[in-house]
Amino acid sequence: MKYEILMMVNSAIEKASIENNLKQFLVVLLVSLTVATLPQIFSWFRHIPYTLLLVIVGLVLAFVDVRLANLSPELILSIFLPPLLFEAAWNFKWLDLKRDIFPICLYAVIGVVISILGIALGLNQINGLSLTTALLIGASLSATDPVSVTALFRELGVGTRLTTLMEGESLFNDGMAVVAFSFLLGLPLGTSKLGIQPILLQLFSVVGIGIAVGSLIGFGISYLTQRFDLPLVEQSLTLVSAYGTYLITEDLGGSGVIGVVTTALILGNFGSRIGMNPRTRIIVTEFWEFLAFFVNSIVFLLIGDQIDFAILGDNLEIITVTVGAMLLTRALAIYGLGYFSNSIANSEISPQQQTIVWWGGLRGSVSIALALSIPAILPEREKIIATVFGVVLFTLLVQGLTVKPLLEKLKLLNNEPLRQEYSEAVARLTALNRVLEYLNQVEKRPDIDPEFYHYQQTLIKGEITRLQEEIDQLQREYPNLQGFTNEQLRSELLGVEADTYAEFVKAGRLNRELAPFLQEDFIDNKNCDN
Repeated sequence: MKYEILMMVNSAIEKASIENNLKQFLVVLLVSLTVATLPQIFSWFRHIPYTLLLVIVGLVLAFVDVRLANLSPELILSIFLPPLLFEAAWNFKWLDLKRDIFPICLYAVIGVVISILGIALGLNQINGLSLTTALLIGASLSATDPVSVTALFRELGVGTRLTTLMEGESLFNDGMAVVAFSFLLGLPLGTSKLGIQPILLQLFSVVGIGIAVGSLIGFGISYLTQRFDLPLVEQSLTLVSAYGTYLITEDLGGSGVIGVVTTALILGNFGSRIGMNPRTRIIVTEFWEFLAFFVNSIVFLLIGDQIDFAILGDNLEIITVTVGAMLLTRALAIYGLGYFSNSIANSEISPQQQTIVWWGGLRGSVSIALALSIPAILPEREKIIATVFGVVLFTLLVQGLTVKPLLEKLKLLNNEPLRQEYSEAVARLTALNRVLEYLNQVEKRPDIDPEFYHYQQTLIKGEITRLQEEIDQLQREYPNLQGFTNEQLRSELLGVEADTYAEFVKAGRLNRELAPFLQEDFIDNKNCDN
């Protein structure tokens, strides 16, 4: 009897807990969606990137002591991080990565080491923090999170080169930061040994397992989806692969971050071509765009909501030194490694671009999760968490809100908004011409009302004439649009060639996808344009 009563009590507690968590989740979601609609109601809010707006709202809630939910590191790392990484890597083009792989690797590997050592040295020498504490703060803050900045890039029409550099660095340095943090955390806990050989052994082991598992799952799903055409199943497989890769890699002792990035890069650049038809690719891409928006809405709101202003005030001196050391070491890494890359690999990354990469290196959810994952037995855990929260807040609000003026000051916006206007006019003209062709084909159908038919024909022809005049005027006023048109055509030709090879692979007439003949010409011309 007592056992049954105990079971009933436990069941009631679990039910209440589930209901409470569900209510918290719905409140967070409701607040996030409300924030998303603000720019549509008040035009002034359009000047603030959506993710930064979420942080600000979270800060306001924290200031009035309204806590939406508890932010656990396991929640970020295991639930939120895989979809964010997967979406970014899925949309990352291999051609862009191949062109800038050398500077990206420099920033993501050597840049992380410089950042950790520079921050640790500053905190140890100026604030007198223990070396262990200083290194853990440096490792937590070595992972960049430029979601807000790259979203702003897309909104303003900034060139793809900057987006590639910042997203590429972030994708890879997240993995390096987690590896470095895990090793440094193991030193005071006795699970890691200090020395060149143990460090290199653990690094290659963790990275190697991540790449191996990611490659196995990525290529496995790529060839599996060749055997059927079920969009919802293929979409679900990408979701399973994101979480499955992360969990399996972590269980095997590898880096789940690197595993997810590897899987997504393979599926986005290889599997989506040989195993998915164009319609399915669009469905999957839109699904991941929604999921990234959904997850970012929750994460950035909760980051702001978790701030404790009293603790931040107590550690203001340490936070100030950390911000200064972080900005200084990142400047040394970006400009120094950028110069090295330009000299060795002829990367041609301009000083203006390097400045944006330096200033746009925001910190976010990964840094927060790493700091929160520190065990309570470490003596200065609260100081580490407060410092990391303070620095993340600085980068999101100060750096994040000043990227747009900096882009304008450095004249990096160029004529991208004009290009977008031109592209939209061309796309609409092409679409309406196709509509008119279809309309001409159905002219003789007996069920068509002649009066309605002629009305539609006149309406479409009038809009086509207007669009053609708009395009002609843009070409006359801005002759350099011709180079942009040529670049678009080169990209379209390359896409047609690559898709054709993918069709042959899918049909079993080729056992591998061939490297496009036009690829090298495309890269050379793109470099010249930049």
